[in-house]
Amino acid sequence: MSQSDFYNLCCRYHGKNVRITCRDGRVHTGEITRTSRNMVWIRPTGSLGGYGYGFGGYGGYGRFGVGIALGAIAGIVLASAFFW
Repeated sequence: MSQSDFYNLCCRYHGKNVRITCRDGRVHTGEITRTSRNMVWIRPTGSLGGYGYGFGGYGGYGRFGVGIALGAIAGIVLASAFFW
């Protein structure tokens, strides 16, 4: 997928829980809170900070959560497919 395909997918899944796999093998699970042409931000779920805990935003991850460069993404799927 191209970077513009990932951008469109992130826009479509805005506000939804997703599972993002990066090219280096890291996996991020959380709610997409913001998307730009170069980055996507997710609010981590589970043991990575949860919703609104800690200082400085979401578990210390900043106002919008964790920023991930769209060029580093290898795949995006809805997290609901993993939590039934």
